[in-house]
Amino acid sequence: MADQAVFARVEKKFLISEQQARAMADALRLRFFFMLDFGDPAVQSLYYDTPDFILIRRSIERPNYKEKLRLRAYGQPTIDGKSFVELKKKYQGVVYKRRVELPLKDSVQGLKQGRMPSACGQIGREIDRFVSFYEGLEPKCMILYDRDAWISEKDPDIRITFDRRIRCRFDDLALTAPQTGELLLPEGQVIMEVKIPGVYPLWLTRLLESIGARRVHFSKYGTAYTRYIFQGAAQPAPTQKEAYSIA
Repeated sequence: MADQAVFARVEKKFLISEQQARAMADALRLRFFFMLDFGDPAVQSLYYDTPDFILIRRSIERPNYKEKLRLRAYGQPTIDGKSFVELKKKYQGVVYKRRVELPLKDSVQGLKQGRMPSACGQIGREIDRFVSFYEGLEPKCMILYDRDAWISEKDPDIRITFDRRIRCRFDDLALTAPQTGELLLPEGQVIMEVKIPGVYPLWLTRLLESIGARRVHFSKYGTAYTRYIFQGAAQPAPTQKEAYSIA
């Protein structure tokens, strides 16, 4: 039977330096956070879209509601290795993620045919409807990065992640391919995501202020699309000011 998971939370992103990331990690340890051990920090996400990129074009307009479909794996998977098919929706600032865990070959086949294995249950049927609704849905962009994920012992609903070496590519779209791609961030820049069910606790707000974290609107897939597809040609990695929209 396929494993299923549902998440609903507020996710905010912050642009920080490596020095700020170390200061944040040190402070989290004092707050009884620990880093999850995935064995390999690499994360690969293959985004599906229409031939004219309608999903990401709508997303970067920042509507009240937007949705994405991606196939994700950790480390360097094999065709029989673990993967996750994820529907990610955002409505009025709240992120809703529904995903199923399957062997990679089953995920790829199910998305190609628009028919997930019956073991995927209700979430599988939602994925099938998504694929059917968006005509011509296909793999369009690979996003890769290294992630440290921290979770609270006292409140496991609070999760903080640090993403480094964020890269993209629009060819060789297989999760089993070498983990190559064009950098989306200047060297030494880190995207920190704070994922929490509701209102920030006061200690967290003060901690973010103390390290000088600046909230940004940053979409990995959106940035890749804007730079390499919308502009029509590869551009050098942007400066900090060019790369982000500061909230």
